[in-house]
Amino acid sequence: MAIIKLHVKKDDMVKVISGKEKGKTGKVLRVFPAKGRIVVEGLNVIKRHTRPTQLNPEGGIVEKEAAISISNIMLICSSCNEAARTGIRSLEDGSRVRYCKKCNEIVDK
Repeated sequence: MAIIKLHVKKDDMVKVISGKEKGKTGKVLRVFPAKGRIVVEGLNVIKRHTRPTQLNPEGGIVEKEAAISISNIMLICSSCNEAARTGIRSLEDGSRVRYCKKCNEIVDK
């Protein structure tokens, strides 16, 4: 399976545009480029039944975030504070940065 170039990175603020979490926002915790999925803080929470271990001697039911498909996510632009599509632009020094297609501002710090 080929690794896909994704439009979001770790620590980006994103908005869910489809699925059961539609309309909610959160920060990206982990990115899985090979699977085309990301984990967003506080979204798509599932319950896992875990058996007792040395780290968790009680065991029991643990809630954690599950991965969401990258196609259901839009990046929130920091300047216009809206979910927007992004493009890639090359600067004079040769570096490539993402930009918001709504307000034309650079998204990357």
